[in-house]
Amino acid sequence: MNTLDFSPLYRTTIGFDHVSNLLNAVNRTDSNTNGYPHYNIELFDTDQYRITMAVAGFIESELDIKTEKQLLTVKGNRQSPEEIARNYLHQGIAARNFERRFQLADHVKIIQAHLENGLLHIDLAREIPEAMKPKSIPIETNKSKVIDINTVNAPEQQDAA
Repeated sequence: MNTLDFSPLYRTTIGFDHVSNLLNAVNRTDSNTNGYPHYNIELFDTDQYRITMAVAGFIESELDIKTEKQLLTVKGNRQSPEEIARNYLHQGIAARNFERRFQLADHVKIIQAHLENGLLHIDLAREIPEAMKPKSIPIETNKSKVIDINTVNAPEQQDAA
């Protein structure tokens, strides 16, 4: 079992305790998925991403994409068609159900998802709210509000003498 010790982090930071939970969840998720289905994560621009998953054999109605509390979940549930029994000499195309989870950062939203040639593309973008973007603070130059440091410290200097 792999565990990470975050106690040094807690000694010098405030409000980052969720990082420990996030890393533990990612570790558990990756160990349970066995790498199926295969996927890519691409960065197109500073805040634009695409997840591409190989879902050969699945149709749109068998795929489900949901987000909840910054967790993107993609599920594939194959409908079992009543087929005749097949005698495979080699079966390399996985036809099993899956569930793949991705932890999303703050303010990452799903823009669209589309299925093309056996690949599921999920486009995402980080949309930072105006209130959280950097802003300039104007500096006032009104002379009446300027405090003379020499007059503020003068009484202290007299008491010391």
